[in-house]
Amino acid sequence: MVGLHLFSVHAAEVLKPAPGVVIEGTVSAFAKFAELGEKLEATRARKTMAALVADYLRSLSEGEIAPAARMVIGRVFPEWRGRPLNLSGAAVVRVVNQVVKTTAEQRQRIASEAVDFGYSVQMMFERGTRAHMHGAPLTLAEVWRAFQGIAVTSGSGSRQRKDEILRELLQRATSLEAKYIVKVAVGEMRHGVSEGLLLESIALVAGVPLELVQRANMLVGDVGAVAEIALCQGRAGLERSSIKLGQPIKPMLAQTATSVAEAFELLGPQLALEYKLDGARMQIHKTGQQVWLFSRHLSDLTMSLPEVGEEVIREVAASAAILEGEVIAVAEDGRPLPFQHLMRRLGRVRDIETMREHVPVKLYLFDLLYADGMVWIDRPYCERFEKLQRVHGNISLVERLLPSSMAEGDAFLEAARIAGHEGVMAKKLGSPYTPGVRGRHWLKIKPAVTLDLVVVAADWGYGRRHGWLSNYHLAARDEESGELLEVGKTFKGLTDEEFQRMTERLLALKVSEAYGTVFVHPEVVVEVAFNNIQRSPQYKSGMALRFARIVRFRPDKAAAEADTLQTMRRLQQAEK
Repeated sequence: MVGLHLFSVHAAEVLKPAPGVVIEGTVSAFAKFAELGEKLEATRARKTMAALVADYLRSLSEGEIAPAARMVIGRVFPEWRGRPLNLSGAAVVRVVNQVVKTTAEQRQRIASEAVDFGYSVQMMFERGTRAHMHGAPLTLAEVWRAFQGIAVTSGSGSRQRKDEILRELLQRATSLEAKYIVKVAVGEMRHGVSEGLLLESIALVAGVPLELVQRANMLVGDVGAVAEIALCQGRAGLERSSIKLGQPIKPMLAQTATSVAEAFELLGPQLALEYKLDGARMQIHKTGQQVWLFSRHLSDLTMSLPEVGEEVIREVAASAAILEGEVIAVAEDGRPLPFQHLMRRLGRVRDIETMREHVPVKLYLFDLLYADGMVWIDRPYCERFEKLQRVHGNISLVERLLPSSMAEGDAFLEAARIAGHEGVMAKKLGSPYTPGVRGRHWLKIKPAVTLDLVVVAADWGYGRRHGWLSNYHLAARDEESGELLEVGKTFKGLTDEEFQRMTERLLALKVSEAYGTVFVHPEVVVEVAFNNIQRSPQYKSGMALRFARIVRFRPDKAAAEADTLQTMRRLQQAEK
C-alpha cells in the first residue's frame, strides 16, 4: 500500500536527513521562503506573483524543490497523503506561549489587529518577551524535516514530542520566520498563490508549456514532484509522467445545476444522466491481486472496506485498472441508506468484520481512467463508459440514461429520487476526464439546491446555546485565487448533540479568537440549504445566503472541494 512510512522520531533526530531524501548541500535559508511570502502578500498581480515564485524555485537545490513547492501553497506532503501534521491552532498557541511571553492585554490587542493566525504569531514575537534565539539560522530543509518529524510522531508521549520539535524550530526563528512556520503548519498561507498559479511558475522557470505541467500534475498528483521533475528533467521528464497504480489522482469535480433543463442548456443534447448516489466516492486501483481504495480527498480507505476490494479482485476483467465508483450503505432490502450510516465504516480499522455485518455496503461503478497499460482520461466520457462496460464483471454500474428530451430527463430525475437517491449527474458525452478540475462537463442536479461550504469561524452562543460554538461563518471558494470568502452565517439545522460535537471539533481547529468569535483552520465542510442568494456589501464575496441552514456534515469533502463563488453567482443569476 502507498502511504507515509511511520517511525518514531524524537526532537533531536529531526535535524538528521530523512531516509531516502537527498538534502546534502542544501543551504537555502528559511528566511528566503518567509521573504517570498511577504512579497507575495504585497502584490495581487498574477504575472508578478508567478515570476516571484519562479525566481525562488530557481534558487533552490534539487533536494529542496519538492518540499519548497508544496510549502508555498501551505502543504508539507503530497496531497494524497492527507494533512498528517495534526497540529491544531490550540497546540501551536501552547508552544508559542512557551517561547514568547505576552500579557493578557497584548494578546487581546493582537487578536483584534491580526488578519490571520500567522500574523498574530509574528506580532507576539515582536511585542512579547522571549529568550535569545538559539542556534544557527534555520534552513528550508531543517523546517521541512521538523514537519516530517511532527507528522510521524505518534503513540504515548507524542504530544510532548511534537511540542518539543515545534518549540526547537520557533526558538531559532525570527518573528517573520515564525509567521511562516505557523502558516505552513496550519496550511493557511493566504498570499493568493493557488496550485494553478504555482503550476504557472513551474512552467515559467522550466521553460515549458503550461499545459504540459498541468497534465503532469493531473497524472502524478503531487505538485512538489512535478516541480522537481520540471526543473531537473525538463520537458522530457514531464512527457514521461504517467499514472502510478497505488497513487491516487485528483477526482474530476462537478458544478451545480438547478434542473435538467439547465443541464441541456449548458452541455447540449449529447449528454448522459446518472443517478447521484448518497455515498462515498471511491477511486479504485487494481493490479493483480492487490487493490487500493481512495476517497474523494485521496485518503486510503482500503482497510475499512475489505469486501469492496474483494469484489474488485474477483470481478474486474483487467489485470491492472483504475476505476471510479460510489460506495453506499444499504438496508436489508437493498435500498440505499443515508450517508450517515456509511460514515460508521469510513476510516475504521478495528472491528471490521462486525461492521461488515451491521453496515453492509454496495459498490456502483461509473468511470474508468486506466486499464492494462492504457490511460483513458483524454478519451471521451462515452468511450470510457463503453470500456467500463467491458471490464466491470458483475459489479453494478450506476443507473444511466441517454435522454432524448428534457421530459425524459425529468422523469429519470424523479425516478432517482423515488429510489432514495440525491438526484442525478449530467455528463457531456464528448468530455475528457480532467482530474482536480471543476469544469462544466459534469453537473450535479438536485431538486433542492444546496451548497457545500467551509466553516471558517464560529461565534459563542447565548441562552440555550451558551457554552457552545453555534453561529457558524460559512465560506465559498474563489476559483481564481483559491481564497475562501464568507457568504453568510447560520446556527440552524443542528441538534444539541451536534452543537456539542461541533464545538469540540472547532476548538481543536482554533487558530485565534477575538470578541466572542473563534477563527478556525478551514477543514469542516457542511452542506447548506438556503432560500436564495442576495447581494451583500457586508461580505468581500459580495453575496450572502438568505435563511441558510445546515443539512448535514460532509467529512468526505475537503475545503478545496467546496462550492465556489462562481457557482453561487450563476445560481444567483438563475434566480432573477
